Amino acid sequence: MTNEQAIHQAYELAKERYQELGVDTEEVLAKLAQLSLSIHCWQGDDVHGFINPETDLKDGLTVSGSYPGRAKTPAQLTADLKQALALIPGSKKKVALHTIYAVTDRKKDLDEIGPEDFKYWVDWAKEQGVGLDMNGTFFSHPMVKDNFTLASPDKAVRDFWIKVGKQSRQIANYFGRELGVQAVNNFWIPDGFKDNPIDKISPRKRLMESLDEILAEELPEANTIEAFEGKLFGTGIESYTVGSHEFYANYALTRNKLWTIDAGHFHPTEDVSDKFSSFLLFGKGLQLHVSRPVRWDSDHVVILDDALVRIARSLVRDDLLAKTNVGLDFFDATINRVAAWVIGARATQKAFLQAMLAPIADLKQAELAFDFTKRLALTEELKTYPIGAVWDEFCLRNDVPVGSAWLKVIKNYEDTVLAKRN
Repeated sequence: MTNEQAIHQAYELAKERYQELGVDTEEVLAKLAQLSLSIHCWQGDDVHGFINPETDLKDGLTVSGSYPGRAKTPAQLTADLKQALALIPGSKKKVALHTIYAVTDRKKDLDEIGPEDFKYWVDWAKEQGVGLDMNGTFFSHPMVKDNFTLASPDKAVRDFWIKVGKQSRQIANYFGRELGVQAVNNFWIPDGFKDNPIDKISPRKRLMESLDEILAEELPEANTIEAFEGKLFGTGIESYTVGSHEFYANYALTRNKLWTIDAGHFHPTEDVSDKFSSFLLFGKGLQLHVSRPVRWDSDHVVILDDALVRIARSLVRDDLLAKTNVGLDFFDATINRVAAWVIGARATQKAFLQAMLAPIADLKQAELAFDFTKRLALTEELKTYPIGAVWDEFCLRNDVPVGSAWLKVIKNYEDTVLAKRN
């Protein structure tokens, strides 16, 4: 028996097991293939970008480690992304960019970067058959004054960052128009105070007004939509974050935009999966940043842990995927960076597969009937059902390596490509 035959045989047995529960694995595999996943480019180069690549990362951001092979040019970064994408199953993928990843023909500052500086990426995306998402870069720049950007009391500072925001919208619109896939344009800023402020409302009023000015021009929603990302705190702004979760949730609701939930931006004891249904009863949609916080917003590589499983279950069980954009957000330079993308993406897909491989309608009916015994018994039994066999079949059908076989591909890429960069 060949390895491929063994995978198919194991899948057929698993298919029968799930059928006993009323779960159609073929239907699940079709749904999983349509799950859109946005891969963040900055894992590949430790958030250096191409505008000022020697600039130190700051404003609450840090990358630990110095694993060899970091991408230093557009060609290197796109080559690494291409290799990672080839090892991630599924037919719907996007790549998320920041302003600092512009490929310019001359020296430009952040507020000068426009659509013409992302033609390289659009041409590449067309070749790869992927969409693009956008993030304006509001950090690691001299115009971050006293920990403030869009909420700064200095109008000159605000105006600079307002232009960066406006330009990011034009870039995102360009992505959507050229690729035919809506580009989510995410906004996160590092504004806040290290110690207790006297006036908490004025900075938020300035932020609101700055964002309103950025959004003043109407752009086709088929091309792009904005998302707004809050945070509990950051290093250097422990006492007060202007763009809090409540601020951005309310801003998104009142402007008919998306609210971004980053799994690492909440208190470690909070369950972010419990927030989806509360917001989406009222809100237009969500941008989800899948990350793994270890004691704080450490941006560890995503793994198939309880937190990720809960995230996927909430979105699947409440049928919220149609209103949710799923993206990755982590950066780790202690391991092979291309492998980090593959590990995080495949872990995220496994979590959604596990969530889909459940008799959800039956479980909801049991819950309505207050049959909590059945609810608990079935959800516990599902934990040892043969999800691995279904996952292997999914990988095989999508022409990506099954199991850990992808690691050999990464090792070869490291030896033949990455090792030569240093």
